[in-house]
Amino acid sequence: MTDRTLAPSAAHKALILLSVCLAAIAMPLTFTGPAVALTAIAETLGGSPIALNWVTNAFMLTFGSALMAAGALSDSFGRKRVFLTGTAGFALASLALVGARSILIFDLLRALQGLAAAAAFAGGMAALAQEFSGSARMRAFSVVGASFGAGLSFGPISSGLMSATFGWPSIFLAVVALTSVSFVIGVAVLRESRDPQARGLDWPGATSFTLALTLFTYGVLQAPESGWSDPLVIVLLVGALALMALFVRIELNSPRPMLDLSLFRYGRFVGVQLLAAAPAYAFVVLLILLPIRFVGIEGVGAVAAGRMMMALSAPLLVLPLLAGWLSRWIAPAVICGLGLLVSAAGLAWLSFMPAGGDVNAMLAPMAVIGIGISLPWGLMDGLAVSVVPSERAGMATGIFSTVRVAGEGVALAIVSAVLSALTSGHLPGAHAREGAQKLVTGDVAGAAGALPQLARPALIQAYGGAFSTLLLLLAAITVVTAVVVFVFLGRRETPRDDVPAETVCASANG
Repeated sequence: MTDRTLAPSAAHKALILLSVCLAAIAMPLTFTGPAVALTAIAETLGGSPIALNWVTNAFMLTFGSALMAAGALSDSFGRKRVFLTGTAGFALASLALVGARSILIFDLLRALQGLAAAAAFAGGMAALAQEFSGSARMRAFSVVGASFGAGLSFGPISSGLMSATFGWPSIFLAVVALTSVSFVIGVAVLRESRDPQARGLDWPGATSFTLALTLFTYGVLQAPESGWSDPLVIVLLVGALALMALFVRIELNSPRPMLDLSLFRYGRFVGVQLLAAAPAYAFVVLLILLPIRFVGIEGVGAVAAGRMMMALSAPLLVLPLLAGWLSRWIAPAVICGLGLLVSAAGLAWLSFMPAGGDVNAMLAPMAVIGIGISLPWGLMDGLAVSVVPSERAGMATGIFSTVRVAGEGVALAIVSAVLSALTSGHLPGAHAREGAQKLVTGDVAGAAGALPQLARPALIQAYGGAFSTLLLLLAAITVVTAVVVFVFLGRRETPRDDVPAETVCASANG
C-alpha cells in the first residue's frame, strides 16, 4: 500500500528514480573496484589466496543471500525505510573499509557492505515498482539497468585512477559520496509504502538459505587448497545441500513464504530466473578475472587495466535502454536469447587470445561479450516484476535479484575453483596446486616461489591455457542457457484459480 493522496509530479518521480540510480551506480563500483586494486590490497593487508578471494566473495555472498529477506522486510516495514537504512549502512561500511588494517577486518566489512547493499537494492526497486506502472515501469527499470552499466563501465577505470593516485582506500570514498547523496534525496522525495498483507520476515527460511550459500561458497573456495576429497570440503558441501533442502521444506510449509516456490510451476517465471543467472557466468565473472589477469599476469598497470575493461562494460551505458525500446516491437524472449548467443560468441573468440600476447587484441571480443549481455540486461528487472502482483513487488525483486546476485557469487566461486584446477593440471610438481592458486590471484612471483623449476613464461602459458579452456566452457553454458531462456520466456500460459492472473499472464513485452 502506498499513500497516493497526492500523485507525485514528473519531476518528483525523476528525483525518486535518481535516488535509486545513485545507489545502483555505487554497487558495481564496490564490486569491480577491489578487483582492479586487488594486488595493491594484498600488498598492504597481506592474506592467503582464500582470504583474497573473500574480498569479492564476502560482498557477493551477503548481498545475494540477503536480498530475499530484504525484499520481505521492505514489504512488511516499508520500502522507503529499508532503502534508507541500506544506503546509510552502505555508506558507513564503505567508510570503515578505508581504515581497515587487516585482511580479516576487510573481509568482514565487505560482508557488512553486502548486507547493506541488499537492503538498499531491494527497498529501492520495490519503491520504484509502486511509483511507476506499465511501460513507465519498464523504462524506469531500464534506467536503473543503465545506471548499473555506468558503474560497471567507469568503475574499473575510476578505481584504477584513484588507486594509482591516492591509494586503494580512496576507491571506497567515491561509494560513500554516491550513497550519501542517494540517502539525502531519498529522505526528501520517497513515499512510504508496504504490503498490507505482509507478515514479517521468514526467519527460518532466511537463516537456512543464508547458511546454505555460506557453506557452499566456503567449500568451493577451500577446495582448490585442500582438494575436493578433503573431509572439511565434503562436510561443507553436504551441509550446504542439507540446509538448502531444509530451506525448500520450510518455504513449502509456510503460509506466507519468503520464496513462493509455487511460481516455479510456470515457464515464464522459470525463464526469468534462468535469465537472471545467465550474466553471472557470461559476463560478471570476467569483471573480476580479467583485471586480475591484466594487472597480475599481463603486467598492465591498474589505470590501463581499468581503461581496457571499458570495452567489456561500456555497452551497458546505452544498449539496455535500446533493448527496452526495441521490446515494443520485438518479444523480450527473442532479444534476450540473441543477446546471450552474441555473448557466447564473444567468449569463444576471447578464448583464442593467449596470455602474454598482445592484450589489445582482447578488446574486440570483450566488446562483443558486452554488447550481447547488454540486450537482456535492460529487460531483466522489468520482466521480473511483471510476473507477480505489484503488492508483492518486494518479493519479486527479492527472488529475481537473489538468483542474479547469489548466482554471481556462486559462479565466481565455482569459476575461480575451476580455473585453479585447470591451471594446476598444466603445472608439474608436488606444489602445482599451490602455484595454481597463486596464479589465479595474479601472484606470479608467489607461483614462481612455489614452483622454482618453472620460468615466468611457462607459468603464464599454463595460466593462459587454463583460461582459454574456461572461456570455452562458459561459452557452451551460455549457448544452452540462451536456448532454454528463449523457449521458456516465449510461452503463453493460462491462468489458474490458485494463482493471480497477473502472475502468469504478463505479456511477452513485460
